[in-house]
Amino acid sequence: MTKTVDTHSSIPLPTDASVGPMPTPAQEADVPPAPTIGRFGAGNEGYATLVWRRFRRSTMGMIGLVLITLLLVISIFADFFAPMDPKEANLPFAPPDVIAFEDKDGNFSLIPYVYPIGDTGEFDAITFQPLTGLIKDNPTPTGFFVEGYSYNFFWFIPSNIHFFGTTDGRPIQLLGTDKFGRDILSRGIVGSRISLMIALAVVTLTTIVGTLVGITSGYIGGRLDNWVQRFVEFVLAFPQLPLYLALTSLIPVTAPSNVFLSFVIFVMAVLGWAQLSREVRSKTLSLARIEYVRAAIAVGSSDARIITRHILPNVLSHIIVSITLAIPSVVLLESFLGFLGFAVKPPLISWGLMLQDTGTFSVIGSYPWILSPVIFVLITVFAFNALGDGLRDAIDPY
Repeated sequence: MTKTVDTHSSIPLPTDASVGPMPTPAQEADVPPAPTIGRFGAGNEGYATLVWRRFRRSTMGMIGLVLITLLLVISIFADFFAPMDPKEANLPFAPPDVIAFEDKDGNFSLIPYVYPIGDTGEFDAITFQPLTGLIKDNPTPTGFFVEGYSYNFFWFIPSNIHFFGTTDGRPIQLLGTDKFGRDILSRGIVGSRISLMIALAVVTLTTIVGTLVGITSGYIGGRLDNWVQRFVEFVLAFPQLPLYLALTSLIPVTAPSNVFLSFVIFVMAVLGWAQLSREVRSKTLSLARIEYVRAAIAVGSSDARIITRHILPNVLSHIIVSITLAIPSVVLLESFLGFLGFAVKPPLISWGLMLQDTGTFSVIGSYPWILSPVIFVLITVFAFNALGDGLRDAIDPY
């Protein structure tokens, strides 16, 4: 008995409405491939994007970045943010003024008032010493974007508008005054230009010299590397503080301030490049043995191309972190030399020069607000160290 088989399938075939037209090869070529998701996100992200993604997770690093941005903005527009003329003399060793949101009658006010501290006319019941406190007889109203002393905005636009100050032109001294009666807050804001400028100039010079010497010595090697490293060891072994004092004392006191400042930057840069060159050399020695560098040498690439295209980009991350960690060291060094009188000369203003008023314990005990410039130094050192730690963890998380 012969059995017939039905050649038609019982499963319904899909219609054109459910499937749609078949794509042509040209249309298939236009469809972008799905991005491969790796450990740090989409595969099309660049190295800078990956570093920024990891850096944003660092709370201290972001705080340091915000503080550094504020410091740079304040130092660039220092005259705009300074409420007083940094060279104007008033009452010597005047205590800091107090800002309160109340008028002289004790009523709340949206406009802050400045109350100076002075003798209240009352005496202590036991010691009969005059008591000091807020003088509320004639408070000073404050405001934003007020008129003050004249300066050049962007160094060539005349202006007298300041970010914060008094509306009636009376002095405001939020951190007190020094021995000459000059406002410490305004001098600290204006002095940030010199202190940060010295730090950035020194770090720029030391980074350029240290990177060039380190890469050249590590890549070429041989006798050149031997002689260069002996010289680097001599620079590192030399006691730097006596040399700082000896070299800066060679400049006569009557020399212009710009000449003295340039010489100080030159001395700091000459003595500060050796450590970075040693670090860059060790990185270059390890990178010179990697396969893609050997392949570049085998195909006949020049030394300049190998250094600029293969070695320098891989060393750059370490250089960036070293810059952020070297700036606070230079700020501390400038403050120390300025305290000794070997960094900046008047009429220039720097944080180290302002600390000269704290040379005696009697002054510190009687007028503790003289130590206010230390706050600027501590904030700067903390900001750059926090930024450097965050960048180091983001660039090399392992």
